Amino acid sequence: MEDVKEFGVYAEDLVALCHWLHSFGIRTVAMESTGDYWQSLYAVLISEGFQVILCNGKFTKNIKGKKTDIQDCQWIQKLHSIGLLSGSFLPDEATEQLRTYCRNRSNLLDSAASASKKMQKFLRLLNLRLDIVVHDTCGQTGLSIIKAICSGESDPAKLASLRHYNCRKSEEEIAKALQSNGRKDYLFALEQELEMYEYFQSKINLCDIEIEKMLARTIDNDDKKETTLYRK
Repeated sequence: MEDVKEFGVYAEDLVALCHWLHSFGIRTVAMESTGDYWQSLYAVLISEGFQVILCNGKFTKNIKGKKTDIQDCQWIQKLHSIGLLSGSFLPDEATEQLRTYCRNRSNLLDSAASASKKMQKFLRLLNLRLDIVVHDTCGQTGLSIIKAICSGESDPAKLASLRHYNCRKSEEEIAKALQSNGRKDYLFALEQELEMYEYFQSKINLCDIEIEKMLARTIDNDDKKETTLYRK
């Protein structure tokens, strides 16, 4: 137990941990990649000059049963000291940052899809069967009609006139599907979901801009990648 010490999670605590390890002449550290908790400590250890082996938790499992953090760290230290641990693959900084942007974009897409489904739900509850007469409710024709509905337009003929020329259904057919029952509560909920959908779309566009900027910087700073991209 004398060789075990507990530290907090604040930046100053992580630096103190590194200084404590340096005081014993330690140059290499093994740690588990558990959730997102490892990333801050890993970054500090690397910046302090340690060689860090980041291990998948399934390779450091001890015996089954009740165990503690202290027992785990001692077990990992033992495996590391006899060379039985191998590090996980870690992408370079540029790839890691790009992955963050892409994961965030994926989450935004899921949120936008959820808002789209809720819009379709409230349209049906309003007896507005837009899903029958347009291929994509959130396409150009669909969104134009939804925005008009949320702005107070209830005349089926006027709503149908917003049809894009590429839409397969005629204005007459679309108008038949837009006979609303006028429920105020459903209309309010539809307005809310439209706002959420547009909000997520704006965030997706901003994410695309950042991804494009990062790809441009990465390519500009790497002659090999620029040449490869040009050849393709």
